[in-house]
Amino acid sequence: MQQPIAEDCEVPCGGSEADLARIKAEMIREPLIQDIAEWFKALSDPTRVKIISALMGRELCVHDLSELLEMGQSAVSHQLRYLRNLRMVKRRKAGKTVYYSLDDSHIEEIIRVTLEHLKHK
Repeated sequence: MQQPIAEDCEVPCGGSEADLARIKAEMIREPLIQDIAEWFKALSDPTRVKIISALMGRELCVHDLSELLEMGQSAVSHQLRYLRNLRMVKRRKAGKTVYYSLDDSHIEEIIRVTLEHLKHK
């Protein structure tokens, strides 16, 4: 049986040699911290990740997405509204049909980098 790894120093220490003032100055500031957390919260929902996956490289209407996800159009629209508010997806209206696509290439890039990381061993 392996011994658990200690999270804290075994003896009181004075910290590392790191320049904490410089590191603190380089850290991401509020409100961006909250925005990033909200962004990852959006990606914590499997339905929203499926929507983003379906929209990678194409635009689709709510009907198409509801068929792909086997969900009601109302539920899909709710998720799309959430993603649109975070600027992860955008919409384009053509007549009575609204088409959705990823807001920009960064969204797809984040998903692809995440997939690469998950496949990396």
